[in-house]
Amino acid sequence: MTTYDFGDGNGPVPAHQHANGGGWVADTVVYDDSVRIDSSAKVYGTAWVVDNAWVYGNAIVRGNAYVCHEAQVMDNALVEGDARIDGESRVYGNAIVRGTAALYGCTFIGGNEVVEDEILHDEQRP
Repeated sequence: MTTYDFGDGNGPVPAHQHANGGGWVADTVVYDDSVRIDSSAKVYGTAWVVDNAWVYGNAIVRGNAYVCHEAQVMDNALVEGDARIDGESRVYGNAIVRGTAALYGCTFIGGNEVVEDEILHDEQRP
């Protein structure tokens, strides 16, 4: 069994490198063959990455986060908690989306923006 330490204080956990991109993915993550998780990206906890979603750069998706429907998490962005990134939404730069936040439609969150417990639709916060 392969393990990886995601640096979250839980020590090494069962994980593997994603076949489509090479990023580290905990065995507890739900994903499908349509997603791309690039080599420097990390997805762990009980997160879901499905339906043509991309996680790349140094991005992290963790906790119970849900990234789907062509959404992208990139650069140094962090998506965590019960956050949902949906549609053609993008999280980039050093942005953090957490708690029960939800991004729908074509929402863009970037820079050093922190979104927590908000529901946003077709909004841009660079």
